[in-house]
Amino acid sequence: MIKMTRKKWIVPTSLLLLAACGGSANSDGNESVKLVLNWFPKSQMGGFYAAQVNGDYEDNDLDVEIEPGGPEVSAIQLVASGNADFGLAHADQLLVARNEGIEFVALAATQQESPQALMFHDGHGVSDFAEMNGKTMYIEPGIPYWDYLKNKYDLSEVDELAYTGQNVNFLADEESITQAFLTSEPFFLERQGIATETLLISEAGYNPYNVVLFVTKDYFENNEETVDQFMKAYQSGWGTYEENYEEINESIHEVNPEIALEELEYEAETQHEFVFGGEAAEHGVGYMSHERWQELIDQLFEIGQLEQSIDATEVFTTKYYE
Repeated sequence: MIKMTRKKWIVPTSLLLLAACGGSANSDGNESVKLVLNWFPKSQMGGFYAAQVNGDYEDNDLDVEIEPGGPEVSAIQLVASGNADFGLAHADQLLVARNEGIEFVALAATQQESPQALMFHDGHGVSDFAEMNGKTMYIEPGIPYWDYLKNKYDLSEVDELAYTGQNVNFLADEESITQAFLTSEPFFLERQGIATETLLISEAGYNPYNVVLFVTKDYFENNEETVDQFMKAYQSGWGTYEENYEEINESIHEVNPEIALEELEYEAETQHEFVFGGEAAEHGVGYMSHERWQELIDQLFEIGQLEQSIDATEVFTTKYYE
């Protein structure tokens, strides 16, 4: 346990097949493409903004528009409909989207380990997930890891209430629990003088890749050069962010003034091991393995989040980390 002083996109079934063509060239001859984020700009997207600030996209003959996400924005839906070329989502969200007939290719997993967590008031935490019975839980309906936890533990006595993105109700009840990201909410509340404890979901054995860069299968097959160029910029950008995140955070703050520079600094430092540690330390930022994807597929199929099991080779590429 760590002690300190999101969203499942529902894609309409009408969105079946998907634009295979690439972007158009701008006045400089660079190809224009759009990347849609899975949330508002923050440190977990730092490498993408570093690539923009440093000119890595331009160096690779790309003109990249970065579109912010948010609670009403589905990166999966926008990419599936052809309104964006590249998107960010969590690995389990991408897999569940296959139930809607969307075939994607995951290119890179920015966060090797998942910072998804449950947050408690200081002194009211638990050491084991089964101990949550009898408590009130603020959780997003349908979020895959909650189905996983309920399937693994007896949580029949948990009082589930919908998570709204706000912590007002959580703050009013010291015995309650809420979903959170280790890299964000605990620090936000600490700044308000509220101490919390967290329990990482990964401690239960559920650890999907987070902030996964993806395209549709059609786009991947028909725009190989563009994807290759984007991946070069991706890898260069994250290298820059690791070495010089303070400067890049200023640019992120400019496009998202709602997040303070000190919050961005905390996120950057807290997420470092999630992004640059694990297998990424050996193979590079974004590395993915067949074993990890297959384990997640099997877990989601077991709890009914996937209608049919598939082989992991169908959903990601090893091309950029061989």
